[in-house]
Amino acid sequence: MSGNAPQGVTAELLAAGHLDAEAARAAEAAEGSRVAHLVTEAGVDPVVVAEAAGRAFGLPVVDLTAVEPLPEALEGLKPDLLRRHRLLPFFRRGRRLAVALADPGILHGLDELQFQAGVTAEAVVAPHDQIEPALEAALTAREQELDEGTDDTGEMDDLDNIGVDTGGETEESDPAAEGVDEAPVVRFINRILLDAIRRGASDIHFEPFEESYRIRVRLDGVLRTITRPPVAQAPRLAARLKVMARLDISERRLPQDGRMKVRITRNRAVDFRVSTLPTLFGEKVVLRILDPMAASLDVDSLGMNEDQKAAFLAALERPQGMVLVTGPTGSGKTMSLYTALGLLNDDRRNIATAEDPAEINLPGVNQVNVNPRAGLDFAAALRSFLRQDPDIIMVGEIRDLETAEIGIKAAQTGHLVLSTLHTNDAPQTLARLVNMGVPTYNIATSVSLIMAQRLARRLCDHCKQPVEIPRSALEAAGFPPEEAAEVRPFGPVGCEHCNEGYRGRAGIFQVMPVSDDMARLIMEGSDALALAAQAEQEGIRDLRRSGLDKVADGITSLEEVERVTRE
Repeated sequence: MSGNAPQGVTAELLAAGHLDAEAARAAEAAEGSRVAHLVTEAGVDPVVVAEAAGRAFGLPVVDLTAVEPLPEALEGLKPDLLRRHRLLPFFRRGRRLAVALADPGILHGLDELQFQAGVTAEAVVAPHDQIEPALEAALTAREQELDEGTDDTGEMDDLDNIGVDTGGETEESDPAAEGVDEAPVVRFINRILLDAIRRGASDIHFEPFEESYRIRVRLDGVLRTITRPPVAQAPRLAARLKVMARLDISERRLPQDGRMKVRITRNRAVDFRVSTLPTLFGEKVVLRILDPMAASLDVDSLGMNEDQKAAFLAALERPQGMVLVTGPTGSGKTMSLYTALGLLNDDRRNIATAEDPAEINLPGVNQVNVNPRAGLDFAAALRSFLRQDPDIIMVGEIRDLETAEIGIKAAQTGHLVLSTLHTNDAPQTLARLVNMGVPTYNIATSVSLIMAQRLARRLCDHCKQPVEIPRSALEAAGFPPEEAAEVRPFGPVGCEHCNEGYRGRAGIFQVMPVSDDMARLIMEGSDALALAAQAEQEGIRDLRRSGLDKVADGITSLEEVERVTRE
């Protein structure tokens, strides 16, 4: 390099008179960062060097003393990577990340950041002497944001005063217990739990790999990486979580399931369901967050239209019959059932539930956790309920013929029965019961309503924008031609409120009462296609049509509806 004419930032400085020829040759021959050499060895003003680098590489220049990095720009990024490569992320929009650096001639750090975080990094130049102090200030602010505690008004307490019901003492003689009660491990786990609760996450994944460790949270149905601690900490983190959940910390060869309660303020506690799984490189731990404060049990919050809500409420007002909620895992079935129970729960009714496990404590409702290993499965719980003078019974899931038959018998003998099935839509649910072996006349006379549902990510109200979608594409998605000509869909953008253009989720429903004509088709043994045709004839909107209504209303995007209603 020393034999060549100065290039890039050195050439810019030489041409502008900020360097003489000898200093320029020394900069070209220097190892490592040319910008660092120009500032520290050649004594050129860091602002002048930054402006020259911006001109040389065609990049914008930012003054970090006038720009405050947004805290969310640091989410999921490894501090040691940022420090090692002197990179300061200061703005994020969706998967685009604006990153300030001093030397745009050295980009391997930016490449590593893009690979590790799954983002598209856009470089801007900042003065060499501003990067490090601004980065440390941003990292400190981020730590304080996660650590800060508040009072009892529903906010988070401080990391050292979180109460955990472990139900026992750690076996210190077990090598796996070493380090689980050390303050850094305890504080780190507490920080992750509090941050996930604050964000409204539904699950937390602690995942060990051969050379890395990843922690992700599920937000609005999508997993996002929030941090990557050193892989050497994997055994301590897994052991700490197992102690909190009262699991056997010495057993690392078999999956385990447990539960823990974390008291985060004087008046607020959150339950976690804990599952461990032995993988090639250690134990993966997944936590399901069961936060009653995050769950709205108001029927209007479910997201049904007025006709769907009226049909749902009418089925709940009947003194007997079976109401089935159907959909894949994570489609919101449990919340719909809890909402129904909340509407029905009063002193005049005896309500019993069999769940695997109970996710939200409902005062006034007799909730039972099934335990198949102890002989208490859904069918056994149902049989016991019928001897307890019930008015309303909720069964977490109909998994077999025995449970289906007992539930239908209860629905035919003066009880309102609520349950779920894993099927794609409402008509297929009726066909599934037939395939299980339930007689068609029992289905026709007991099932009063079936509700299929999905959860779609809700567009952020702060940044959503209209998008141009060809009319032919709208019609192909399911819009009738006359609606396709009028609809104006919105799409995600990304801002400081949401990061990726979506914030929260909205329910998409197919609410199908079993009419007399539908019951007749069931007794005739009609298949799911015939039942679906009858539902359409009765004006019942299927899942895709209900989702398109939410696209037309600007609640979600067409892409999101296609994702969640794809069979």
